[in-house]
Amino acid sequence: MPAAAQVGAVPTRAEGSRLETTAGPPGPAERAAADADGRRTIGRLPANLGRGVVGVFHRDNLVPFLAGGAAAGASSIFDDDVRRSVANPDSGFGKTLETAGAWPASVLVGGLFTAGRLVRDQRFRDTSYDLLDAMVVNFGYTQLLKVTVRRERPDGSNNASFPSGHASNAFALAAVAERHYGWKVGVPSYAVAAVIGYSRIVRDKHYLSDVVAGATLGYIVGRTVVRVNGRPLEGATRAASLQLSPILGRRALGFQVAVSY
Repeated sequence: MPAAAQVGAVPTRAEGSRLETTAGPPGPAERAAADADGRRTIGRLPANLGRGVVGVFHRDNLVPFLAGGAAAGASSIFDDDVRRSVANPDSGFGKTLETAGAWPASVLVGGLFTAGRLVRDQRFRDTSYDLLDAMVVNFGYTQLLKVTVRRERPDGSNNASFPSGHASNAFALAAVAERHYGWKVGVPSYAVAAVIGYSRIVRDKHYLSDVVAGATLGYIVGRTVVRVNGRPLEGATRAASLQLSPILGRRALGFQVAVSY
């Protein structure tokens, strides 16, 4: 049954004529405004997670989505060649980063989030909040794609190869760090994320295209979380709504989904 989906664009102007900043890390004024109206609070975390999930479909992500999708598609041509060249399942390098990218990363982000609630440094508070938010949203999208695509891993262990969860998580956290602290922190953060993604190929758990797709997903999620969490609440009190309407015709039968937020 054909279906059409329409996602409402997020308003870029809030009441009081303050414009949303979508390019570059948020400045002190934006961070102060977001904190003053209670955007990044523990109580609003569930709502902010929902806004992050929906916010991925914003037009601001169209360019990285198209570029990343094209890169993933092009890199799939070299999947087998790269695997033959670098895969070494017994590599200590791959095993070490596989372990470091799982629970330790979650513990680190959880610790930073807790510390962020206790300090007065506004940028650190915002960053630690967005790191946790991005990790949760990214996990949801990564698992959804894994169970949908069901691509077999190179080593044949299961069908959860696409996309790389280690890569998507690492790039989501790197994107948050870069948006808040600029490229001085962003460059080394992305470099670490790239090494983690490479280690998954060495470990023979992912193809090159899995890692590129994961990096794209993580980058989009990270920048989305910072954007939606940095928007002031005033003028955005309208609740999100979901509308379903039937499509009836001689040769078409389906439904239309409209999401506004």
